[in-house]
Amino acid sequence: MELLLGVKIGCLFSLLLLTLVCGLIPICFKWFQIHAATGRHRRVLSFLGCTSAGVFLGAGLMHMTAEALEGIESELQRFMVQNRTENGGSSSNAADSAQEEYPYGELVISLGFFLVFLLESLALQCCPGATGQSAMQKEEWRGAHGLELHSHGHLPLPSRGPLRALILLLSLSFHSVFEGLAVGLQPTVAATLQLCLAVLAHKGLVVFGVGLRLVQVGTGPRWTMFSIMALALMSPLGLTLGLAVAGGDPEKGWGLAQAVLEGVAAGTFLYVTFLEILPRELAAPEAPLAKWGCVAAGFAFMAFIALWA
Repeated sequence: MELLLGVKIGCLFSLLLLTLVCGLIPICFKWFQIHAATGRHRRVLSFLGCTSAGVFLGAGLMHMTAEALEGIESELQRFMVQNRTENGGSSSNAADSAQEEYPYGELVISLGFFLVFLLESLALQCCPGATGQSAMQKEEWRGAHGLELHSHGHLPLPSRGPLRALILLLSLSFHSVFEGLAVGLQPTVAATLQLCLAVLAHKGLVVFGVGLRLVQVGTGPRWTMFSIMALALMSPLGLTLGLAVAGGDPEKGWGLAQAVLEGVAAGTFLYVTFLEILPRELAAPEAPLAKWGCVAAGFAFMAFIALWA
């Protein structure tokens, strides 16, 4: 038991250190600031952005979505069994079948998508300056790149930056807490190490992508440092909670609440991937196949890690 506790404490510090290092790399080095980049430097940063899009897409689909669907389905089955037991088996089979077949998990993920959409719409309605775009940025985006489009149509406006970056941080924070919680609840040393290594393998790339996104949308240095530090504490917090409840019975509604939050986080990841990162990176027509390869490589890595996570 003492060995298991020591391994989990080691995992706690590993998760904390990895998140800090990977998240602060793009923040501490000016090389990652795309606004000051030109030529090949800018193209490399664009490829990194595409890779981060693939990583976010893989995290949303292969990890968050999979966990949310599995959790919601298991909780619904548990609820149906409990309901039948309480009713003495007199409940309607047709009604039970309809409830089991309804895609509740997909509904929750869609709600996460529309939640981000609603927040952005409210921010733009109440505070038009919340887009984070200056007049100079809009003019540069429309003018300097306009001649490169030819038949590709109008280039989308720049990212609405800080708001989407904040939403991405909140979603990843929820996910990180649940990852740490899962590690803290493992009953053996082998299971703890296996899950922790799987988490470490994909967490580094995801957090690096978040730091890169914060830098590229022009977030202030103090806010970016604070955001990464707060994010780094989420997995250790979840692991600590897992250690605290490992010896007791979980609350009845905890499993469903976790699955729903994972689903909402998955929806926000999909929104940020498809409506923020990819439109921005794929708008310029150069090297489309290389960009596709970067997105596919990021997704493939997350899909490979899902074998163990």
